[in-house]
Amino acid sequence: MFINFHKKGQSTLEYAVIMAVVVAALIAMQTYMKRGLQGRMKQASDDIGEQFSPGYTTANHTTTATINSTETIVGGDKPTTSTVSTQSQTSSTQEDVAEATQEYWKE
Repeated sequence: MFINFHKKGQSTLEYAVIMAVVVAALIAMQTYMKRGLQGRMKQASDDIGEQFSPGYTTANHTTTATINSTETIVGGDKPTTSTVSTQSQTSSTQEDVAEATQEYWKE
């Protein structure tokens, strides 16, 4: 009768040891899994294209507006007067992005 209790305890201990080995293996693989995931994320960002580079980015903006208008005045006994005017305006700006040391990021 004592033999059955001993074997039952032994099988429980064997299951506990197997579980401990599996948990230890998962903990040991944690670093490699993180590195693999980070590598995949870097590859995905590289596939998107060239990343933003502070200090080396310049933006040029040009805006052009042209207005054509015709004004006609018709009088009773006076002759008809017609005025045609064209107005054009161009605005150009350039913006340089500051270097990373001069940028402020709120955390």
